[in-house]
Amino acid sequence: MPTVFLTHPQDALHNYYGPRAIEALQALAEVRFNPLDRELSPAELIEAAKDCVCIVSYRGTPGSAELFAQLPKLVSFSRCAIDIRNIDVNAASAHGILVTQASAGFIPSVSEWIIGTMIDLGRHVTASSESYHRGEVPAAAMGRELRHSTLGVIGYGQISRYLCRLATAFGMRVVVSDPFAAVDDPAVTQLGQEALLEQSDFVVCLAVANEQTENLMNAEAFARMRPGAYFINASRGNLVDEAALLAALDSGHIAGCAMDVGRAPDQMPSPELARHPRAIATPHTGGLTPQAIEHQAMDTVRQVEAILQGRVPEGAVNAAHAKRLRRLDCTNAVAS
Repeated sequence: MPTVFLTHPQDALHNYYGPRAIEALQALAEVRFNPLDRELSPAELIEAAKDCVCIVSYRGTPGSAELFAQLPKLVSFSRCAIDIRNIDVNAASAHGILVTQASAGFIPSVSEWIIGTMIDLGRHVTASSESYHRGEVPAAAMGRELRHSTLGVIGYGQISRYLCRLATAFGMRVVVSDPFAAVDDPAVTQLGQEALLEQSDFVVCLAVANEQTENLMNAEAFARMRPGAYFINASRGNLVDEAALLAALDSGHIAGCAMDVGRAPDQMPSPELARHPRAIATPHTGGLTPQAIEHQAMDTVRQVEAILQGRVPEGAVNAAHAKRLRRLDCTNAVAS
């Protein structure tokens, strides 16, 4: 029976893979687990997976050139997430190893998180609760309704499209900025980023994180935002110049921010930003719901099933270079 290695640390296994997916994976192959409550080092992972056909990886597990070079039996490296920036796809391809990624199962959960943070920021929910927790009675602060407010979304991908529909249902005016997408929703207005920043009461960053979007939200961008507006980041920390965001918060130019991501390890919000009195933060849990996690985990199960049959699965990143997949295809041909 082929062996699959699941890299998730023990303390993350339940929340980020789940019993149903584990059971389904075990029906396909012998499953070997990471025995520790942390990521394995590259050397530890190489040793643990040395005779495995497939690796199913936690979001923080690097797919390094060293790993691929040291595992001659490995056929595939499947990421139980969308983000594959820490996987050396070129190195995997050079060794004929297939790389796959899961599809987005967290679109509703992240969108709902964003709606929740807009209500929290606009109605001072966390700030008031913290005062009560300290034994103080908070001052009654004027709130802001979502209805008739303007939501500006930077990036028009799958989450953005879903979020825009929710915001429209709340009666918000919705504008988006994305030079690489065409808006097909008549309830959404497409603007350039500068105009979006100037007009929006809530600015939500959902742009793709890459070299071109590094520090997309910088000092100039925050200065263009409407005074008293709110900034929300649910994409990636490297989209934001954190010093510039801190300055905008300290000056009061923006009324507050919410973040589920940042530049701390495991894409967590940076503690210096998260502790700011005008900020609310969560530890990268916008997509942490049973439905979202099971969607992505079951994606990897389906991928492993296809791979073990010698087929290219949905979610393949480098199918043209997956030469080792032929080993399984030939094995199945002989067996039949």
